[in-house]
Amino acid sequence: MNKLNRDSVIGISALLVHAANIDEIYSDHEKNLVKDFIKSYLNNVDTNEILKEAELLEKNSNQLLNYTNIIKQNTLDVKKDIIEHLWKVIISDNSVDQYEANLMRRICGLIYFPDKECAEIKLKLLNLK
Repeated sequence: MNKLNRDSVIGISALLVHAANIDEIYSDHEKNLVKDFIKSYLNNVDTNEILKEAELLEKNSNQLLNYTNIIKQNTLDVKKDIIEHLWKVIISDNSVDQYEANLMRRICGLIYFPDKECAEIKLKLLNLK
């Protein structure tokens, strides 16, 4: 699996924070899921520091979908992993509202990720709950 560089991880983490914030409830559980993503790509970093940078980026950016370009340039495996992390954040509160579903559709379209695979990942994660 490609390793993402620090800036890419921060950008994608900002996208995860955005997904967590769509329902206007940003829980500690969601923060931990974002930190899990950070840990899976960066070794020996302060995940709290990276999370803070991602949160700041998310707050100051209305161009969040620019970060999809980082994802689009990666392999299908990396895309799949990122989509899985996004779904984990979204379904962590046991519901998916229309805005969250819409965000996932837009991201998948922008990174050329197949809808069918996106739906399979979502179902797999829902079945694990």
